[in-house]
Amino acid sequence: MSDCDLPHLEYLNDNELMEMDTFIHRIDSTEVIYQPRRKRAKMIGKYLMGDLLGEGSYGKVKEMLDSETLCRRAVKILKKKKLRRIPNGEANVKKFSAAEKEKQNREIQLLRRLQHKNVIQLVDVLYNEEKQKMYMVMEYCVCGMQEMLDSVPEKRFPVFQAHGYFCQLIDGLEYLHSQGIVHKDIKPGNLLLTTDGSLKISDLGVAEALHPFAEDDTCRTSQGSPAFQPPEIANGLDTFSGFKVDIWSAGVTLYNITTSLYPFEGDNIYKLFENIGKGDYTVPEECGPLLSDLLRGMLEYDPAKRFSIQNIRQHNWVRKKHPPSERPVPIPACAESRDQWRSMTVVPYLEDLHGYTEDDDDELYDGEDEIIYTQDFTVPGQVVEEYQDQGNADHSPAVAKPVCVNGTEGGSLNSKSKAERRSSSSSNPSRKGVSTASKIRKLSTCKQQ
Repeated sequence: MSDCDLPHLEYLNDNELMEMDTFIHRIDSTEVIYQPRRKRAKMIGKYLMGDLLGEGSYGKVKEMLDSETLCRRAVKILKKKKLRRIPNGEANVKKFSAAEKEKQNREIQLLRRLQHKNVIQLVDVLYNEEKQKMYMVMEYCVCGMQEMLDSVPEKRFPVFQAHGYFCQLIDGLEYLHSQGIVHKDIKPGNLLLTTDGSLKISDLGVAEALHPFAEDDTCRTSQGSPAFQPPEIANGLDTFSGFKVDIWSAGVTLYNITTSLYPFEGDNIYKLFENIGKGDYTVPEECGPLLSDLLRGMLEYDPAKRFSIQNIRQHNWVRKKHPPSERPVPIPACAESRDQWRSMTVVPYLEDLHGYTEDDDDELYDGEDEIIYTQDFTVPGQVVEEYQDQGNADHSPAVAKPVCVNGTEGGSLNSKSKAERRSSSSSNPSRKGVSTASKIRKLSTCKQQ
């Protein structure tokens, strides 16, 4: 159908027509009548799903709204069939076989214990065994540092802005190292930002947790981005200092966000690693003596002589106050919706939750996915230690009980019938006041976190 057939929509361009998300409602003899399609709300556990934020080889990232706290969240949806496309992805990130559940639980527990203002926080974990999905609910960030750099022609930050982000990066990196964790993939693409300018280190997919009784930070594997790898990895050494790898990657990141360049480049990965292995690079003169000295200390060829976190903190460029000399790079508008303010994408779905009667609520609950999720981040089917200790007289195997989000012991995971829900609703007049829909109606008081 051509635009000339739609005279009443001539004022809209092609993109705006696509964004209307319309469908043919009725066809008359003289005109086609369009009606906007109402977006259907989808609940995953206690969370209301929003629109897509990003997509990668592992799966998708979508916006979410916690219906109990009204906090804005982001969820990473991992699918088993998607993970097969990643080298060792299914083994390292998600395997639904019983043999791998214990290993997976240890990885989730690792993310859970990280509590720092500059490290992305894992809020919740949900499983759908039937659809072979895992939902990792994280705190919400509006955009990534790389997205901000790509939004301006200069491809860099003003010095004062880069200084602020770099200091937060060092804070988060110091915390990770204090917890015995080597990130191994520090780069602008893995640094997220909130609306108040807080930096969050994310994507610990290739991170390594050192053994609690390890004598040093020696590592033997690396899967980071090639342009951010140090000479010891480019030269193929069997062992290397994990912490010094993160220092090098942070130095390349600082070099990039202040100059828009990389210290080492190559036409292909082999040429790139050859140049990194030689360790020859130059620092642009516009960086100044202080920043140049810091970069050279962090990009020292010899890991033993390379700056430590303490050396970086005591450096004059880090301790110096940098007054604003240029306009800061703002958070860019959303590429899909061109929304400068990054508004909540769950708002259209809220219409589906308004004005429902108790019978209508049944339709909402019938649309939920069958979710098993536990407050203590354990994997479904795992036996909790306290149950293991008790044991039965006949030594029968213990069965893990589902745990509700409020920490109470859950009952059967099977959904109730409509008749049972209506009966429960009629016997409990306050149900309407605590339903998901009524909580969502408090959105006007929602505080973005």
